[in-house]
Amino acid sequence: MCEGKNQSPINLTGFIEAELEPIAFDYQEGGQEILNNGHTVQVNYASGSSIKVDGTSFELKQLHFHAPSENHIEGKSYPLEAHLVHASDEGDLAVVAVMFEEGGANEGLEQAWSSMPEQAGEEKTLQSSLSADDILPSDRDYYRFNGSLTTPPCTQGVRWLVMKQPVTASKEQIEHFADVLHEPNNRPLQPVNARPVLQ
Repeated sequence: MCEGKNQSPINLTGFIEAELEPIAFDYQEGGQEILNNGHTVQVNYASGSSIKVDGTSFELKQLHFHAPSENHIEGKSYPLEAHLVHASDEGDLAVVAVMFEEGGANEGLEQAWSSMPEQAGEEKTLQSSLSADDILPSDRDYYRFNGSLTTPPCTQGVRWLVMKQPVTASKEQIEHFADVLHEPNNRPLQPVNARPVLQ
């Protein structure tokens, strides 16, 4: 089902220096619904949270997780990766990716995992509303490339914005997610082809 030369994920390497505008984050506490769709655990967002990229506003629709990470950075895989999926009014997509390293417990994850749905198809309400700010790194520098969604139909034309700075999650938090899914849920790396990766 997945065709095209700009597929995701990729190994981000061979960076091209560029004047990347800072992403304008405007996140509210809108994440109240958490669900296990059998492929990932996802937090859905009410309207009101957005980013601005290329002069266009993209509304945060949902965030979900992959273990191990789908994208690699200079050959390095991470134990967990979050994807914050946004859409513009025109239907264009932008995904902010955050890498997790094993370390101290992550407060944002703690909030989400406390209501983790254990069974596929199960949906729960979070005890307290989650702001996506809670899982972003303090340093918002990023890599950028054009890619696709990583699940079928793998729609291309997605702006990928990968945070350079990883955040930490505890070993227990990472294992809890992996245990609930029972198997890795990362798509294999795809060929970069002629795409530039900007930094």
